[in-house]
Amino acid sequence: MDLHEFIHKIPKTETHLHIEGAVPWFFFEKVNPTKYSGVPYFRTPEFRYRDFAQFESILIEHALEIFKSADNYFEVASSIFKNAQSQNIRYIETSFHAGMIEFLKIPGQEILEAITSAAPADLEVRVFLGISRNAYTDYLGPVIENAVENWDNLAGIDLHGPEDLPMEEWTSPLWDRASSRGLEIKAHAGEFGPPSNIDHAIQELGVKRIQHGVAARESNELIKLIIDRDICLDMCPISNYKLRVIDSWIEHPLGSFLDKGIKCTISTDDPFSFSNTLEDEYHACVEKLNLHPSVLPVIAKNGFLVADLPETKKELFTKEIDLSWAEFLNGSAGD
Repeated sequence: MDLHEFIHKIPKTETHLHIEGAVPWFFFEKVNPTKYSGVPYFRTPEFRYRDFAQFESILIEHALEIFKSADNYFEVASSIFKNAQSQNIRYIETSFHAGMIEFLKIPGQEILEAITSAAPADLEVRVFLGISRNAYTDYLGPVIENAVENWDNLAGIDLHGPEDLPMEEWTSPLWDRASSRGLEIKAHAGEFGPPSNIDHAIQELGVKRIQHGVAARESNELIKLIIDRDICLDMCPISNYKLRVIDSWIEHPLGSFLDKGIKCTISTDDPFSFSNTLEDEYHACVEKLNLHPSVLPVIAKNGFLVADLPETKKELFTKEIDLSWAEFLNGSAGD
């Protein structure tokens, strides 16, 4: 077994995936074969976004071509989940953007049901509502409150949106109510924002799952807090490089975080935007970040450690990872 075979074979998780940013390219080719023929410039290997605004503009423009009904969410989710299974991904946490409820005037519960019903029986899927820092509008405020209190099959909520927006007063109480109801709570922080955003998400919102968290490298005190609170960083190396969160691959802090004992996972974030797969992320750890292959089973196990799964299932996946790693080591020794 070589490294490529090992990465493909081990059971994996996606714990940071935006469904509107994960539309497979062939959906656009079906909508408009002439307009969307060929590879667009932003999906070429060498392309890096100028800034977050450029990334967001391109993503929204394209997402609105595809998502017009709950049925579209079902179709896209079905394709995403099928592709995930081809990579031996066993567990997915994906979010849909609350803003789409207001823009498209589609009931959020219909979108939630469309995504959850697209999940194959042998793939564990958990769906989150992504809520921007300025999402509490007259229209969306009551929707968000109702989601936290009443939506069946909602796994949790995730704080989205540009980090330079101020944290509004409604945010902390909503995260408290979600947590008290047993929902998983997450927050995007420390991607483009400072370490203080991560600190606020942990200490004020009470999250144990930070999406990205790259800026933690700037604060030893924050790193200690992350370790002491057993916070998981759901990181996305290719996204971070393409969006210039890091200047160069070698600057990515994933390896140093793991060395310090921080629990980290890796995911694709927005594969529509970055033309990446989860297997690409695993390869990037070794080939771009220069990490030893031995970190890969650790990362894979971390995904299952934080997963919303029974302990028996977590143990089975962990054993499967260990067996594959032993097979890989035996194969390497024989080369």
